[in-house]
Amino acid sequence: MKDLLQKYETKEPEIVFNWKDPETEAEGWTVINSLRGGAAGGGTRMRKGLDMNEVLSLAKTMEIKFTVSGPPIGGAKSGINFDPSDPRKKGVLERWYKAVSPLLKSYYGTGGDLNVDEIHEVIPITEESGVWHPQEGVFSGHFKPSEADKINRIGQLRQGVIKVLENPNYSPSVARKYTVADMITGYGVAEAVKQYYNIYGGTVKGKRAIVQGFGNVGSAAAFYLSQMGAKIVGIIDISGGLINKDGFTFEEITALFLSKDGNKLRADNLIPFEEMNENIWSLETEIFAPCAASRLITKDQIDAMINTGLEVISCGANVPFADKEIFFGPIMEHTDNKVSLIPDFISNCGMARVFAYFMERKVQMTDEAIFNDTSRTIEQALRKVHNNNPSKTGISETAFEIALSQLV
Repeated sequence: MKDLLQKYETKEPEIVFNWKDPETEAEGWTVINSLRGGAAGGGTRMRKGLDMNEVLSLAKTMEIKFTVSGPPIGGAKSGINFDPSDPRKKGVLERWYKAVSPLLKSYYGTGGDLNVDEIHEVIPITEESGVWHPQEGVFSGHFKPSEADKINRIGQLRQGVIKVLENPNYSPSVARKYTVADMITGYGVAEAVKQYYNIYGGTVKGKRAIVQGFGNVGSAAAFYLSQMGAKIVGIIDISGGLINKDGFTFEEITALFLSKDGNKLRADNLIPFEEMNENIWSLETEIFAPCAASRLITKDQIDAMINTGLEVISCGANVPFADKEIFFGPIMEHTDNKVSLIPDFISNCGMARVFAYFMERKVQMTDEAIFNDTSRTIEQALRKVHNNNPSKTGISETAFEIALSQLV
């Protein structure tokens, strides 16, 4: 596996597109790792301090994710080095998407990512640039449909991603009109835990869980884990955190979801971040869902949780460990050898799978059909891993081996 990984990591990307905004200090990159299957896909992120290497590592991560979620295409990513709270953000995005629109028409599909919203920014701004849909390039390059078929499938994709959830089993509040895109990634993170116990033995019910991050992914993961009967004992977020050693009730988790401030946890009794960061890792827990930024989790934090009975980690963040390596650094390897570690490209593949699902011909548009499809995809990926390695450790290493054997 390590030889395969070395080859994959060191292989130069096929295309690197670099852009400098004529009106601000913003700089952007689209990195297309390969045009496997005639196209490549990956979202657009924005943050101050981002560089080309970050975009490259994420493009490579996307390519591995597509081996699980489908379609069988290359990995790509776009990143803009710019402060997303700057009032000039909209103009930067407009000029960026105008510059990359030829790629988006031909062979590259994008979506939302860190600080860039799929529904309110990516879709309307790319449309203004003459792109039918941010995933148009995947249709053109990979599926090569007739014009009529392309129009139908893009229509299905448009409708599906922004579909408002009507089934209360999938939405914290039907009245608030949450969409598939709001909930599906966090659902996949929770579902990976459920499928893990189904395959390897055990049950989610009654298990204690810690969730790191309470944005789009973490809050949804907490909601679904709690719905499954897990006891959320700790939540840590950039704004602070909460601890309840007996576990918050499902009603309390739902209320926290509904009262969050954008992507931040909000509560009257928030414990300050520094205090949370000292105490949360030693809570007794079986389940850990890292759903904050990449490269935060230290070996000490992992060891503290292992000492309290940690069983499984389901990664909501891409590469959550504080390793410098693109994928499988020493902290991740140490963790994978000690507990069941479900890698990000399986557990957070929900949104990529939704795109793949809606790209197929005439699919069912019900909440159940969409969410069950993501659940089945995650289950199949974990069953493949289990067939190759029935042990509860080495899950990530085995998953990488299966993915990389398709790519190298």
